[in-house]
Amino acid sequence: MRAALLILLGLVIGVIGTSQVMNALAARNPMPKAVMHTMGYHMGELKQELKTQQCDAAKIQQHLLRLQSTATDILPTFGIADKGFADDANQLQTRLQQAAVSAPATCAALAAALKPVGETCQSCHRQYR
Repeated sequence: MRAALLILLGLVIGVIGTSQVMNALAARNPMPKAVMHTMGYHMGELKQELKTQQCDAAKIQQHLLRLQSTATDILPTFGIADKGFADDANQLQTRLQQAAVSAPATCAALAAALKPVGETCQSCHRQYR
C-alpha cells in the first residue's frame, strides 16, 4: 500500500513539474518565430505568384517591400551576437533591397530576383536553425 501511495505521489509531482516547465516554455519570446512566419508568408505569396504564372507587379512589389522591412527586425529580434549571423542578416537585407529596387514585373524577373534571396535564406537556415 505504501509503495502504491509513493508511486501515486511521484506521478502527481511529475505532472505538476511538467505543467510548470510547459508554461515556462510557452512564455518565451514569440518575436523571432513571428518574424520568420511573416517572412515565410510573404515568400510563400511570391512563390505562389510564380507557380500560377500570374505575376502582378503591384503585389510583387508589396511583398518584396514587406520582406525588406521585416528583414530589418532579424538582428534585434534574435539577439545572436555571432558575426556570421549578422553578416547573413545584412546580406539578406541587401539582396531584398536589390530585388525591390529592380521592381520585377514579370514572372521571369521575379524568379531571377528571388534566387539570391532564397540562397541567403537557405544558407542561414542550414547554419543556425
